Amino acid sequence: MHTRTMNSVRCSKSSNKTLSLVFLCLLSFLNEQHTVLTLAEANSNVYIVYMGTRQHDDPELLAETHHTMLTRVLGSIEASAEAMVYSYKHGFSGFAAKLTKAQAQAISELPTVLQVIPNRFHKSQTTRSWDYLQLSSYSTTNVLHKSKMGNGVIIGLIDTGIWPESQVFRDEGLGPIPSRWRGICESGELFNTRKTCNRKLIGARYFIKGLQAEYGQPYNSTEYQECLSPRDRSGHGTSTSSIACGSFVANVSYNGLGVGTVRGGAPLARLAMYKVCWNLYGGGVCTGADILKAFDEAIHDGVDVLSLSIAPDLPFPDVEIHNGISIGAFHAVAKGITVVCAAGNAGPSAQTIQNTSPWIITVAASTIDRSFPTPITLGNNWTTMGQAMFTGKDTGFINLVYPEVPELLSPRYLHSCDDNFPCVQVSYEIGTQILYYIRSTRNPLVRIRPSKTHLGRPVSTNVAYFSSRGPSSISPAILKPDVAAPGVHILAAVSPHNPEIAYNFQSGTSMATPHVSGIVALLKSLHPDWSPAAIKSALVTTVFAEGEPMKLADPFDYGGGIVNSNRAADPGLVYDMGTADYIQYLCAMGNNNSAISQLTEHPTFCPIKQPSILDVNLPSITIPTLGNSTTLTRTVTNVGAVNSRYVAIIEPPRGITIAVKPHILIFNSMIKTISFTVRASSTQKVSTGYTFGSLTWTDGVHTVRSPISVRTEIVESYD
Repeated sequence: MHTRTMNSVRCSKSSNKTLSLVFLCLLSFLNEQHTVLTLAEANSNVYIVYMGTRQHDDPELLAETHHTMLTRVLGSIEASAEAMVYSYKHGFSGFAAKLTKAQAQAISELPTVLQVIPNRFHKSQTTRSWDYLQLSSYSTTNVLHKSKMGNGVIIGLIDTGIWPESQVFRDEGLGPIPSRWRGICESGELFNTRKTCNRKLIGARYFIKGLQAEYGQPYNSTEYQECLSPRDRSGHGTSTSSIACGSFVANVSYNGLGVGTVRGGAPLARLAMYKVCWNLYGGGVCTGADILKAFDEAIHDGVDVLSLSIAPDLPFPDVEIHNGISIGAFHAVAKGITVVCAAGNAGPSAQTIQNTSPWIITVAASTIDRSFPTPITLGNNWTTMGQAMFTGKDTGFINLVYPEVPELLSPRYLHSCDDNFPCVQVSYEIGTQILYYIRSTRNPLVRIRPSKTHLGRPVSTNVAYFSSRGPSSISPAILKPDVAAPGVHILAAVSPHNPEIAYNFQSGTSMATPHVSGIVALLKSLHPDWSPAAIKSALVTTVFAEGEPMKLADPFDYGGGIVNSNRAADPGLVYDMGTADYIQYLCAMGNNNSAISQLTEHPTFCPIKQPSILDVNLPSITIPTLGNSTTLTRTVTNVGAVNSRYVAIIEPPRGITIAVKPHILIFNSMIKTISFTVRASSTQKVSTGYTFGSLTWTDGVHTVRSPISVRTEIVESYD
């Protein structure tokens, strides 16, 4: 889970106005370092036995098959029943069980088993943001209204649960639950389905067997302040759900800051919560076995979109056929379900991106055009501005001290500020001036006044400092992240541990992900026949135009750019993909026929000549190792006017020549898809880093822009 309040300048004031301390951590306002909660591989005794696509449609027979297989290895029906954790029988076939390494090895050698994967731990990673994305509820021409606010679409959240009493989950104005819905609302501790689920929250499940089996003992919900039910005690799942599809709630703020109407991206969409993350060791811990079970049930239940603000491990994430999120997402996408995942919060270092599979929409976090200026006045009457969410009283002048403790200056040891605690964030430059004042004054003083809310210019938009960056360490030719969305200081619903605080500001790629999930729901409502790849293409190629704030960033920071849902609703052209294209990708990655066949619905044979990963039909072009030249292929599908003429506009990366054939694409009633080639040639004489450009197809109305990233690699001769 990736959320945190602002930290930098801390002041505490005693009742008699005696000595106060200011912990000064010199961080830029826009360069926030967030606590990174990553996957940790356990000494696991739980294994996921993955058997690929279901061989038949009888779930009970599948479960019996799983028990039979386990019985053969363990020697008795009783041992099999005790070891079994989950049977995956809806979206795909497999099971999770408690096994020794020797037993896991024996099962992995059975012919019907694709992979035996050790259970792993994952960590779970808006009043202004929707207006910033030009989805104002007052406009009658944007995609929000054209899509009827997502009415009829079902969004599934795989997260920490939900606080169903929050006003954002009311069902006023909603019609009957969609007839295709096959899910359930599951009761549990402090969660009575007759009182909690409604026409908005139409499904709620929880999965903890994978976590319990890992530790070999029941989960102590009292000790960890949790509920063995879909109820959300941390607030993370409640926040992400409210951002994705929360209903309208007027006059919301955090103690007067950020006042406005809070809502989700698709406020009339239905919601299903799949709780897989549990409070443990101070964070939301989720196991691969539980996540896969959530995917399995969600596919069965009939969701249209799946949103996961969860990221796997660093520094070496698993390849697709070993990664539980990737496997579950593959089967979901094969059923037409769009899967949206967090990029992770390990930035700003390169190659920290997570959830890198091409069938997933991976989301980076950006800021929005809102700030909370907070006046700071020193004892010498110098006043400057920091950023805070301080809503308490004017502190008056109090003592200012800088503690010379290195540990306190490390972002790793920052702490959140309590409600109304004067905690102000400043830039390095201002921090240096404050430090100089402290060291040059016998009795340094500081005064902090309450924060205000500022909207619009001159506040610029940036990629969040904490947002994980590309290129992908698994497959550098697959551009990740795909897009960026607001993820800094997002006001959303929370679990009200303090009855007076029902909404709070949170930051992280966790917050960016449901922004995209909500937009996907709108697009799905407008274009129910679009594939997940078509929706992804529409988002990547129609982002907000690059402006001054983005110039210092590149596609490895934000992918195509910040999502523009209104343009994505009418992209003109899309780079579509289906299972065959993903098979091409898996073949290009060197997976064998047996492994791929188990993943798909039929026997699959890779070509004798390994296909090029550069030819995967992505809405972006990334060439990580360009020698003298290379040629790749793309195919576009016309989803605009039947008779259309598109012309290529090329902005080549520095030192690279780009040639496109054909240069003009003409569509009519008979021609709806056209393939073209892109030839990239390097004029560099030595190896370089990545340079960036774009290929844009335009018909005068639509602008279909694909980012291009190229790295020249010249092999030196040492003979």
